Amino acid sequence: MAGRGAVAAVAAGMLVAAAGVAATAHAVGGWTQTGSSLQSTLGAGEGVTTVQQAGGGDSVVYRGVGSIPLGTRIEGWSHIGDPDSVNGYVFDAYQSGASAPTSKMFRVTTPSGSAYEYTHPLVAGEMYNNSFDAVSPDGQWMVAGEWGTMDHLQIYPTPILNPATAPKGGSLALSGLIHLDVPVNNVQGCDFTGPTQLICASDDSSKTLFPDDKPLLQVDLTQPLTGGDVTGHVTDLGAIPQDSVCSGTSESEGVDYEAATGVLRVEMIQPSVCGAVTTVYTYTRG
Repeated sequence: MAGRGAVAAVAAGMLVAAAGVAATAHAVGGWTQTGSSLQSTLGAGEGVTTVQQAGGGDSVVYRGVGSIPLGTRIEGWSHIGDPDSVNGYVFDAYQSGASAPTSKMFRVTTPSGSAYEYTHPLVAGEMYNNSFDAVSPDGQWMVAGEWGTMDHLQIYPTPILNPATAPKGGSLALSGLIHLDVPVNNVQGCDFTGPTQLICASDDSSKTLFPDDKPLLQVDLTQPLTGGDVTGHVTDLGAIPQDSVCSGTSESEGVDYEAATGVLRVEMIQPSVCGAVTTVYTYTRG
């Protein structure tokens, strides 16, 4: 296996090559594409979030397989998902590399840099996958998702920010479910755009559930989250772009909505040998 330095060098070369290819502007329901950027998949191919800085302003933070801290990887948490951030706290979703996992984990990094782990024991019928987390705008509830075809998303109390959770790590119980009115497949990332709306990226090319390849989905809730079950109405907004000089299958990944600027970011890992590069598309409403 090539070392990280070699992989990074390949990724850098891919970024240079891909930079010469202009992405085609795409519009999806209610959103207009405003641009795109290229990132190394090693450091950015799993997710993206906007973090509020203590001194003011926001910074865009990416996650990839290279983002997993060594100690966390040694514990057996070998996959990191699409993160979210509220009030300077960063929430990462992890899944185990064990052959028969019995739990999933959420790691919280505080504004001061301290990190705490919250482990969720799987309940009956729950998949071990932990593709993403998305924190409600009030900071009290966290939504997460599993892989495969699902008729629901999960709801947890937000670690640290919800007083029902332990302040410095521990066990995290499922609080409720978002029951979707139609199934979704392989949702890789979601983020709240308001108290009752999420935008999600589906890595589904089958067109069996929605007419688009790699659809960007909107989930409208019947009410803001309070911890209990709620219903979500799913709308296909259109296909996520797959611009690349390479042919083959792309992979949709993280989603981020930056409330302060109204910018929506959606990630797509490029296909084939271009997979060292992740394209980040940006949108605004309208």
